[in-house]
Amino acid sequence: MVARFRVALLFAALLFATGHANAWQPPKVQYSADSHMETSEAVMDGMVYYAPGKERREFVQDGDKTVMILRHDKKKMWMLMPEEKMYMETSMAKARMDDLSAYKITQTRVGPETVNGVKTTKYKLIMIGSNGHKMGGFFWVTKDDIVVRMDAISVDKQGKERIKIDLKNLKVGAQDPALFEVPADYSSGMPGLGSMMGGGGGKEAKQPQGKEEKKSGGFGIGDALKLLR
Repeated sequence: MVARFRVALLFAALLFATGHANAWQPPKVQYSADSHMETSEAVMDGMVYYAPGKERREFVQDGDKTVMILRHDKKKMWMLMPEEKMYMETSMAKARMDDLSAYKITQTRVGPETVNGVKTTKYKLIMIGSNGHKMGGFFWVTKDDIVVRMDAISVDKQGKERIKIDLKNLKVGAQDPALFEVPADYSSGMPGLGSMMGGGGGKEAKQPQGKEEKKSGGFGIGDALKLLR
């Protein structure tokens, strides 16, 4: 489970960073697509659903499903575990996902290219942090500003991580609003993303009186953002 969270959170950090550092704008259209993602730790297939200000990313690995809902309109992020009907929440602001001031960002338009049957424009993006750590890669973007392919490498003192994402069977059209909400029968019974980040401030699981929750040592958004520096 930790590996799934690590990959999903790294993916979220990359999406946020590139989505706020690029020359293209967030998509104004709604869409869905099949998603394929590869990292050094895992290969995950799933689905992506998008509406302006809202994203739902589903990851499936070895039969286990994780759902990540990014609500840019509410500045919140939810991680759902469908098998357990549980979720955890964090604030994007408290996770410091909105600060790119420490990066020098360079973007280059490479040119037109067809990806999975869709016409796109290919871009090269380099982000260098004040401490020299960096992330760089290529992104393929449609005329509707949908990133249908990403091939990026993040580097820090501990090493590097490569992440590749492909969207297939892209369908532009209205999405069910319920996809971007936590189901009513889910409970916040897991440690919040805030505790995964070392006390970053999400909604935490309620603990029985007299028992103190131990802080998780998992990988969180804060760690993922460090990989981008």
